Amino acid sequence: MKFKIIVCLFATMLISAILTPFVRALAFKIGGVDTPNKRRMNKIPMPTLGGLAIFIAYTCATMFMLRNQMPSQQLWGIFGGELIIILTGITDDVYVLKPHQKIIGISLASLFVYFFGNIRMNLVTLPIVGSFHLGLLSLPITWIWILAITNAVNLIDGLDGLATGVAIIALTTMGLIGTFFLGTSSVFVVIMIFALVASCIGFLPYNFFPARIYLGDTGSLFIGFMISVFSLNGLKDATLISVIIPVIILGVPITDTVFAIIRRVLNRQPISHPDKRHLHHRLMQIGLTMRQTVLVIYGIALIFSFISLLYPISNVAGSILLTIATLIGLELFVESISLAGAHRQPLLHGIRWIVKNTTSRSNHLKRF
Repeated sequence: MKFKIIVCLFATMLISAILTPFVRALAFKIGGVDTPNKRRMNKIPMPTLGGLAIFIAYTCATMFMLRNQMPSQQLWGIFGGELIIILTGITDDVYVLKPHQKIIGISLASLFVYFFGNIRMNLVTLPIVGSFHLGLLSLPITWIWILAITNAVNLIDGLDGLATGVAIIALTTMGLIGTFFLGTSSVFVVIMIFALVASCIGFLPYNFFPARIYLGDTGSLFIGFMISVFSLNGLKDATLISVIIPVIILGVPITDTVFAIIRRVLNRQPISHPDKRHLHHRLMQIGLTMRQTVLVIYGIALIFSFISLLYPISNVAGSILLTIATLIGLELFVESISLAGAHRQPLLHGIRWIVKNTTSRSNHLKRF
């Protein structure tokens, strides 16, 4: 069984790699092309729709490996949501949708997997407080979770190979946690996760700098949606730690999204207002090349992944301390690159004030 899965995953990677040039030609033919402008990083027209190759390879793999093993309702329920997301992404890549129109597409896919795939958050267990059923809150919380993660992955798709590589790192981490810590109940989800990893790996050589094709919203929305769905399979009976783990795994896109919202609110701009102060923009503005920026963000994603692997082997106190340390380190990093704005560095200013006053007091005591 294990050998069969490995062979299927390798075949999935090859299918993705073989399909990508054909999808590239299709993108030019139907107008799924990114034309250079002041907001784009590309200097020449670049085909999008790359996510279509990933979707087809992934679908072939999961349908072949799981069609007689996974509950059919769940399998087809997830597949229905995937189709809605793919159609939304293709439409956006060809015709350019408005933000609220993309949200409608993501919401429809969320409703489909919620009602037909039974992918939802039902029970929450918190330390001290105890367990409680979400009841009617299950639907809005599930919707918010899918919408937030899908959009987070969509937002970081700004450089050659960036979203694809970060997704590979995040998905591999989720797969490892599912394999070693969640038991046999997650075997179907783990197979689906690694099928998506294989599909992304087959596509990455065409997408890494210098890219020959972009993921497009077809790819970034699909990958983000699938990550949210996979994580929800471990959140049906959610605990504080089971919620934190996927958030830490997706630390790069979530951080970028959160600080983009903060930045726009502080600047009194609409949340959907585009700017060039995302994480990858800031790293390039301080002097890194595109390739260096992508590799640095890969490194940051790996750090988040290593941190997330510590949670399953930590107790509650250790997990809380780990979370606090991660948040402090993250805040110092985003302030050092001015992700929220050049003059919004409260923690760094506080540290400088403490160091300055400590040094002044020490010098004053020395005089006596």
